[in-house]
Amino acid sequence: MPIRVDVSQRKGAGGALATVVSIAGVLDGDTVDPAEQALKPVLAHPGATVVFDLAGLTFVSSAGISLFLMTRKALEAQGTTVGVVGMRPPIQKVFDIVKVLPASKVFANVKEMDDYLAAMQRRVAGDEE
Repeated sequence: MPIRVDVSQRKGAGGALATVVSIAGVLDGDTVDPAEQALKPVLAHPGATVVFDLAGLTFVSSAGISLFLMTRKALEAQGTTVGVVGMRPPIQKVFDIVKVLPASKVFANVKEMDDYLAAMQRRVAGDEE
C-alpha cells in the first residue's frame, strides 16, 4: 500500500490554529522519501502546533521511525508543540519501544489533545498574570 500524507489546518483549543498531518498506509523504506517530501512544507512553516493523525497508518519500519524522530526534533527546535492522535495498538507499541515521542504528547483522540493544550495555555496565562 502506498503512503498518503495529507496536510490541513484546524482550529483547536482556544481557537488556535493547528496543522494536522494525516498519514495513512505503510511507512517504510519504500515510502519514506515521498512522505519526507510531503512533510517539507510543514517543516518550513509549522505554526505553533502540529498534530500527526496516525489513524490510517498500518505499518511503520525503522525508516519511518527515523522520519518521525527527525521531524519531531526539527519542529520542536522551532518551538512547535507536536502531538500524535489515533495510533493503532501495533503502531503505538512500536512508538513505545523506541520512545519516539514522550508519553505526554500521545493522545487517544483530538478532543483529549485539545483538552491538554487548553489546560497548558490556562496554566501559562495564570503564571503571567
